[in-house]
Amino acid sequence: MKFFKYTLIIFSIFLFSCTSTNTFEKQVQTSVKEQLEWFPGSRLQDLYKNFFQDRFGPGHLIPDSAAAGNYIRRELDSYTEKYLPLIEYIGWENNFCRVSTDVLKLGYVPYQVYLESLLESANETIMPPMEDWNDEWNKILAIIERMNLNLPDYEQDKEKIQTLINSGKYMMHHSEAFSEIYDPHYRIIRKDIFLEKIQPYLTKEIQ
Repeated sequence: MKFFKYTLIIFSIFLFSCTSTNTFEKQVQTSVKEQLEWFPGSRLQDLYKNFFQDRFGPGHLIPDSAAAGNYIRRELDSYTEKYLPLIEYIGWENNFCRVSTDVLKLGYVPYQVYLESLLESANETIMPPMEDWNDEWNKILAIIERMNLNLPDYEQDKEKIQTLINSGKYMMHHSEAFSEIYDPHYRIIRKDIFLEKIQPYLTKEIQ
């Protein structure tokens, strides 16, 4: 009887592990597919950026709100509207989302609400250990490789990313190709903050 109980426990743990792994893989695949639907010119570097932004958020404290606000205003003056997408959920967990600064240009969201959401997202984000991120990225990368995407400059990007992580860093810009094609303008906002403070304005405007 004891043997049966132990066997049942081990099988249950195994089943949970397999289910969890399958869910993780599906969520990674969904995130990759969504980015490539919006941005078919993405490289591995851009997919990496998607996942690290969802893990690290804005990535650093922003003690000077005035400087951050001025930077956003200068950016708003530097480009014309893009319109797509205004909101982009990122990563496999959707901890954060990219909120286009077009929501300001279009007058959908008050400037102060946008800025406060950014500052709160940055200053309350807990940074994970680099060794944990290295392990997570390698699991994500294995899934991307199984998807056979034939991304341009794949091997070069793969090596560049691992070199970055090995140096104890994680932050990487969009690829030159991505920046030239899409000219991205957004800020990273924590999902719960976005839903509470920004989405109500968008819902009202888009209805």
